[in-house]
Amino acid sequence: MKKMDVKKNSGKEKELKKLALLSENELFKTFKTSSQGLSEEEAEKRLEEFGPNKVDAEKPTPAIILFLEALKDPFVLVLAGLMLVSFATGDYQAGFVMAVMILASATITFVQEYRSQKASLELKELIENTCAVTRDGVTKEIPMDEVVPGDIVNLATGDMIPADAALIWTKDLFVNQSSLTGESLPVEKFVHAGVRDESEGSAIDMKDLVFMGTDVLSGKGRAVILKTGQSTFFGDIALNSTKKRGKTSFDNGLYKVSRLLLRMSLILFPIVLLINGFTKGDWGQAFFFAIAVAVGLTPEMLPMIVTSNLAKGAMTLSKEKVIVKELPSIQNLGSMDVLCTDKTGTITEDRVVLVQHLNPLGENNENVLDMAFLNSKYQTGWKNLMDIAVINYYDETGRKEPFTNVETIDEIPFDFSRRRLTVVVKADGHQLMITKGAVEEMDAVCSHAEIDGEVVALTPELREQMRAVNVELNKQGMRVLAVAIKKDVHDNAIYSVADERDMTLIGFMGFLDPAKESAKTAIGSLHDHGVTVKVLTGDNEIVAAKVCRDVGIEVEDSILGTEIEKMTDQELAEKARTVNLFAKLNPMQKSRIIAAIQNDGHTVGFMGDGINDAPALRTADVGISVDTAADITKDASSIILLEKSLDVLDKGVVEGRKVFSNMMKYIKNTISSNFGNVFSILAASAFLPILPMLPIQLLVQNLIYDMGQLTIPWDNVDKEELAKPVKWSIDGLLKFTLCIGPVSSIFDIITFLVMWNILGFNSDAKQGMFQAGWFMVGLTTQTLVMHIIRTKKIPFIQSNASLPVWISGILAIGAGFVIMLTPINEYFDFLPLPASYWPWYIAITIGYLITVEFAKRIYIKLGNEWV
Repeated sequence: MKKMDVKKNSGKEKELKKLALLSENELFKTFKTSSQGLSEEEAEKRLEEFGPNKVDAEKPTPAIILFLEALKDPFVLVLAGLMLVSFATGDYQAGFVMAVMILASATITFVQEYRSQKASLELKELIENTCAVTRDGVTKEIPMDEVVPGDIVNLATGDMIPADAALIWTKDLFVNQSSLTGESLPVEKFVHAGVRDESEGSAIDMKDLVFMGTDVLSGKGRAVILKTGQSTFFGDIALNSTKKRGKTSFDNGLYKVSRLLLRMSLILFPIVLLINGFTKGDWGQAFFFAIAVAVGLTPEMLPMIVTSNLAKGAMTLSKEKVIVKELPSIQNLGSMDVLCTDKTGTITEDRVVLVQHLNPLGENNENVLDMAFLNSKYQTGWKNLMDIAVINYYDETGRKEPFTNVETIDEIPFDFSRRRLTVVVKADGHQLMITKGAVEEMDAVCSHAEIDGEVVALTPELREQMRAVNVELNKQGMRVLAVAIKKDVHDNAIYSVADERDMTLIGFMGFLDPAKESAKTAIGSLHDHGVTVKVLTGDNEIVAAKVCRDVGIEVEDSILGTEIEKMTDQELAEKARTVNLFAKLNPMQKSRIIAAIQNDGHTVGFMGDGINDAPALRTADVGISVDTAADITKDASSIILLEKSLDVLDKGVVEGRKVFSNMMKYIKNTISSNFGNVFSILAASAFLPILPMLPIQLLVQNLIYDMGQLTIPWDNVDKEELAKPVKWSIDGLLKFTLCIGPVSSIFDIITFLVMWNILGFNSDAKQGMFQAGWFMVGLTTQTLVMHIIRTKKIPFIQSNASLPVWISGILAIGAGFVIMLTPINEYFDFLPLPASYWPWYIAITIGYLITVEFAKRIYIKLGNEWV
């Protein structure tokens, strides 16, 4: 991430620096608070005074801004420009129709965006981030947006820092400030000591200040809230400082399609103008006709169709317990061809149970159980599943605690580099230092072992025996923690990482997190849908490999984090093509693996719920987490699952593909029809002495057709279309257009010849009949051809559109008949069509649809693809 310039000497920064220099008592006095926190009554008053703790970037977009954003779409802007030209040159009819089209597109887009935002905000209430605040002497979790200046907040591993605050107590507190500074390394924070100069350094560098937008990587602390909401340091740079997900495959694909369609309009406008001007001699009429053609080529409903599809997808997924935070992520789910996932709780039951407590030689030992219990119970940071399993074991078995009186002395919190946690308690007259953690990391700090009550030196032979115990447990699918102790290290109450040495290993704790019954089915379904599943875990490779095999993930080889450190990005990408298991990873290695797979041309999703998963979630095209995850993890995700299940995710993949398929139906129909219409218009302009349609008639035809496309988001999608990841293919779209588009031109020219030579619509007096005849053929064929190109199957027989699509199509064609068969036709300068026209109308329509079906078959056979 690009480093932000956050060291400006602004008035806000000066104020923060002044507050940082105050002592604890001075802070309490300034903010009229205490160690017991604010009263609830005072907190309510301050919430009303200072407002919710939100920055502008987080607040809902006002309705008027949403409407203006809908008008900013490039297609709408092109249409608006053409409308202004029409009004300026006196073509009020055309200008009015274009105004209706702009208003329809912008209004529908606005309504969909507004509904989407409203639904998203309602859904986000289910995953609201909270923080621990002390009020009236009681510490409780409250929503972050209810925090006010003067609140006392308690910080622990995995917490997001709710607002700018000054620390009044810390213990090994390390904070990730990358969202503000771009620096990936954590920063240690602590209460300042001694007198300092206000001009010293920048506020962001002050060790006793923590800021909104940052998060706790390890340790714990307490702080007084200084500034909230837009008044925070983060509030000033919220629009620039948060690390946003980069342009995804959805964004890039939509941009390329939009650019292609706009270029078609800009190139063909002058061509149509010049041909009609020179052949007809009426440059004014030619100009208005060229404008109408440009409008016909402008897919002004594309933003609405895209938004409607995404919004419908989000609402459908919400019923499946999937919350979509970023709408484009739905389509990214559909294009995802690699899913990287954490192991615990995703492919396992997330129900860790304690099954073994053994001494260093693998024999049952009660002392190991007791020491692990003390460590789990008295640690104050993030309690993981294994901590909970140990505590639950005591509760369920009714086992008594090993000591009657236990006093907490100190704690060295867990971090991802040490991978262990130490708790120091006073019990039975001794200061007892108890450390538990990953086996390898614990092996490095132990010099002795306790076997049958006797402490012996750890010889190489004994270490080998202990490692064999660990490996055997791993082979059984167990996760293993080692437990070590050290008595009376020193008399004072302050311990540090330096004290974690020369410890006595007392044994191992074996935990079982069995594979989910449903995971195998879900992974099989993902494989059937063309999604490769890879496991990225911090656990050891033996346990992870067993779980992978249990759920149907092939593991012929695995890569460890230590091996990844020695690889180049290219080497990693090559390995990732065939390796499905990456073990013993740290957070940044997970992120690097995902980036390597993306650079190899894949759309990558990542599913995780741990604090250490946040970097990977931000790197992935689709970051997927669960509502029970840590705050920072949920914040980094684009999709939140209310149920931690790959089954739910598989439904999300299918829905994403439905969204993409329905968007492509509109794009394919529009671009191929427009391409064909251009050649039809050029041919008519060059060889006919009359205009094939008046500008107002072209505009009305385009308006009716667009209205008939509004139901596309509710169309059925063939099962085969859902079988593999969907990708934008501009080349495929161009080939499709070149294959299907000319069919439209051929039948338009046939229509011209029939009306001119057979039906006799070949004079100025019968120009209105000619235009009416082409209006009906064009509207009918463009509406019905959707049923042909919406599927690669045989339409109406093997695949049928949904009822809403049928109804909207019938209504669109019906609107054409209303215009033709009622006095309304006079308003648009149409003339009534004779009975002899209608058999030709039916024959041309049927012939066109059959020919398009044949052209589609040729396209599929020659290209061996379907867009």
